[in-house]
Amino acid sequence: MTSRNAARALTPSDSAAEPAFAGRRIAVLVPCYNEEVAIAKVIEGFREALPTAVIHVYDNNSSDRTSEVARAAGAIVGNETRQGKGHVVRRMFADIDADIYVLVDGDATYDAPSAPRMVEKLIAENLDMVVGTRADQEQAAYRRGHRSGNALFTWFVASIFGSAFTDILSGYRAFSRRFVKSFPALSTGFEIETELTIHALELDMPVSEVTTPYFSRPAGSASKLSTWRDGLRISWTIQRLYRTERPLQFFGLIALLLAGLSIVLAVPVIQTYLETGLVPRIPTAILATGMMLAALLALVAGLILDTVTRGRREMKRLAYLAHRAPYHVERRSGAS
Repeated sequence: MTSRNAARALTPSDSAAEPAFAGRRIAVLVPCYNEEVAIAKVIEGFREALPTAVIHVYDNNSSDRTSEVARAAGAIVGNETRQGKGHVVRRMFADIDADIYVLVDGDATYDAPSAPRMVEKLIAENLDMVVGTRADQEQAAYRRGHRSGNALFTWFVASIFGSAFTDILSGYRAFSRRFVKSFPALSTGFEIETELTIHALELDMPVSEVTTPYFSRPAGSASKLSTWRDGLRISWTIQRLYRTERPLQFFGLIALLLAGLSIVLAVPVIQTYLETGLVPRIPTAILATGMMLAALLALVAGLILDTVTRGRREMKRLAYLAHRAPYHVERRSGAS
């Protein structure tokens, strides 16, 4: 079976795929850093899977021939000089105009023939984001610690923002235009996937997942992801977004912890005072009082910031709604 036929085998049917894609401007976005070995394979795979799509490769200061190879393979090549995947995604979202966007890494680990299924689901169910949930096909596809780290981050995000996804760190996603053009993109590195996920959950966007094969890198290419450094950056991003998007919960937990410690310190002091009428542990009493005041301040800060966050969320929702509704809703209104 040829690669083109393999790609077709994963689509529900040709009759279903053609009307769904007809008249839709599809952009495949490929952020790259030193992917000379893999980028031609990625471009070829997506050209076969999505023949009508325009493939954009943005080079992020590569020291190899990534740009030349991508251009020779037929992609439109752009550049982003600020180092980091988040910077590249922000630039691509700002520069490129389309109806449907497919974001994928340039390392040839994601399955291009799955793209039609993701786009079809996006269109058929009128969604704003479809995540390609990774099902590894080889033992070497995930580096040591990445699988458990991904599961931990996914669980933590689900416990705070809701459980719509099982693979929040996947770099393979399809988006509607209104998601892309309303996404603030504040991250700078590999934590961009976490921000994409939380943005969708925070605004209650219609989203879904499609299970896709996940492969190891081609021989001769190397991962740019640092397990510990980027893991810490992702952790920091989740904590920052928790603080900014759920301030009452965040500062409420701090207030509860401080109040509990204050009570633990104050109980012996109060017992001694009730028994003797004296306060022999004045430093402890002062510390307990200070911690209770800090708890009250944390609670007040959480209440104030919760009001501010609600206003910010309303503005982000309005920015999202300012873009036209996608896909079949638009088609029905045009038919009428």
